[in-house]
Amino acid sequence: MDAGFTPEQDEIRRTLRELLRRNRDAERERAAPHGPDGHDRRLWTGLAAGLGLPGLALPEAYGGVGCSATELALACEETGRTPFPSPLLATGVLVAPLVLALGTDAQRADLLPRIASGRLTAALAVPGARLATALALTGGNRGDWAGGGRAGGVQARRADGGWRLYGEADQVLDGHSADLLVVAAHAGGFARSRTLLFLVPGEAAGVVRVRLTALDPSRPRARVQLRDVPAQLLGEDGADVPGALAAVGNTAAAALAAESVGAADGILARTVEHVGRREQFGRPIGSFQAVKHRLADVYVQVQAARSAAYYAAWATARAEPVGGLALAQALQALRVAAAEGIQLHGGLGFTWEHEAHLYFKRAAGDELLFGPVHRLRDHAACSAGLFEGEVAV
Repeated sequence: MDAGFTPEQDEIRRTLRELLRRNRDAERERAAPHGPDGHDRRLWTGLAAGLGLPGLALPEAYGGVGCSATELALACEETGRTPFPSPLLATGVLVAPLVLALGTDAQRADLLPRIASGRLTAALAVPGARLATALALTGGNRGDWAGGGRAGGVQARRADGGWRLYGEADQVLDGHSADLLVVAAHAGGFARSRTLLFLVPGEAAGVVRVRLTALDPSRPRARVQLRDVPAQLLGEDGADVPGALAAVGNTAAAALAAESVGAADGILARTVEHVGRREQFGRPIGSFQAVKHRLADVYVQVQAARSAAYYAAWATARAEPVGGLALAQALQALRVAAAEGIQLHGGLGFTWEHEAHLYFKRAAGDELLFGPVHRLRDHAACSAGLFEGEVAV
């Protein structure tokens, strides 16, 4: 593994950081999650047009930039430094690779160029709060997590030469505003039970979307109800949907790990700046040894998590399933960095409106959605066979 970055990768990081710095507006950032889209559409359009952010890891044949998961992870690290809401995770990290992996030629030609240009946003709708299970991050995803029938979830049935969906998906990222829903549904009876993915327009008849109150407002979520909705099958019946979801989950975990590292680095930088200005007993509190030690411990955790995230991004091209473990380390580093940031900002940091809480909410919200940390580690350990055989005494 070459730990250095190419000039192109450095340019992506520098350009994106500069674009975000130039367009940052604290007041607009606070208002954006509560708007109808759940994000700043003008900023998203600018990132799509100026940098091709949603199509960064898509082939050039479909209007993408043609980069790999490594470049996508580096971009996520920069967007994580200031936790602003955007459709990047739902559209570019989760849905786009699924369409690329499973879609027919016609579906790819229709959807991917619009995703790459930022004109189409999409969301992955998974029954219940089972996103981590569907992506094979906290356990195997070849069970009946998609539900069906009286078991709940979403049921798919053939009707009039097509497919119709009935059921409910919860905790759908950007589900309230996405132009396109990719719905995981259970199909077939006992003999041919299987999970399939379907394409449903967000405004299709029979689709009811309710925005939920989320701990992290920068990750808007929705409950999606499907009441006998006509749907188009993504790809072909018989495709390895669980395998495709697991592969996307590994890449998404690496990107999320890099984003969490960027967020941890962001709150750490703000905390260091604050303790350098805040004075107590006639000197900056950052000069006190106890404060230095606490921040040094945070710095070590962030750097270790960064190394794990970079390796995970590099390893995705080699199909190494290490994304979940890197995500666990990054989420823990972000939680520690955010907690220390709140503490060391003193009474100012304990106010709910302070930006330190944006990082804490991001850490807690992502762990609830993609974790928790101990389950990510447990699944990684089981997958590696650490608990097999007898333990030597």
